[in-house]
Amino acid sequence: MSPSNTPATTTEPGDLVTEQDAAAILSTAVRTLRNWRALRKGPRYRKIGARMVRYHRADLAEFQKIMAGDGEAAA
Repeated sequence: MSPSNTPATTTEPGDLVTEQDAAAILSTAVRTLRNWRALRKGPRYRKIGARMVRYHRADLAEFQKIMAGDGEAAA
């Protein structure tokens, strides 16, 4: 399969980051990310298994754009 046929939703190694890394990228606390998840706010995340939480770098970038007022308002 050529790269042009690869779906945009596939992830490459390094695309998913831990909540600690996500907090550092967003300049916030891990506890804030956890609160946002409980309130169903904040950046999109993935649950892997029962406990593992990971964030996709693209979702963090999109969240930063929205928070800076550069993106469309979230529904």
